Amino acid sequence: MIWEPYDDGDTIGQEGSENGVIMRDDEHPMGARITLERDTRVAPFAITCGVYGLMFHTRFLATEADALTQFEAMRDALTQIIAAIPAPGDPEADAKMAAVSEALNLFVDQYP
Repeated sequence: MIWEPYDDGDTIGQEGSENGVIMRDDEHPMGARITLERDTRVAPFAITCGVYGLMFHTRFLATEADALTQFEAMRDALTQIIAAIPAPGDPEADAKMAAVSEALNLFVDQYP
């Protein structure tokens, strides 16, 4: 499954959670979202992302080039994380969720 524009792309140009203008806003059907904003209150660019029910993270960047590169890298990392989330009823769910939790912690460390 691939990432698709959130809300059919209707959020592009709207104000985002960091009070900037949304440039990109993608959602994965397995339960994740990542948004890139420009001209936020805190920094020139912000990336917010989350895995529904598990994690929400915001990152601030100074340049558009860095923001675009990091958006792609973070989206790829999130894809790997959500692919590791066990299906309901998986007999190894506890062990798999422990690994997912560790992966989320590493994600936040890697993309501060």
